[in-house]
Amino acid sequence: MQVSVSDAKGQLTELVRRAEAGDEVILTRHGHAAVRLVPIKRAPDGKKRRQLLEAARRAGATKAVAGPDAAHSQDFLYGDDGLPA
Repeated sequence: MQVSVSDAKGQLTELVRRAEAGDEVILTRHGHAAVRLVPIKRAPDGKKRRQLLEAARRAGATKAVAGPDAAHSQDFLYGDDGLPA
């Protein structure tokens, strides 16, 4: 729905309620879209954040692949004589 800024002044509470409910509310100025009212996404509480972080850690751990450690990661670049391979 589109509402002019001047009309929105008298119905701001209703427009905010509609935006929170998921309706698209666009305020216009001189017939052109100026702003959109959108609800703010609430941050998850501590328990939900902890669950999300633990799920991400588990997913990452299952994808981890063992490889050479950093101390030996460039060994393949050089031959036994110490010169580039």
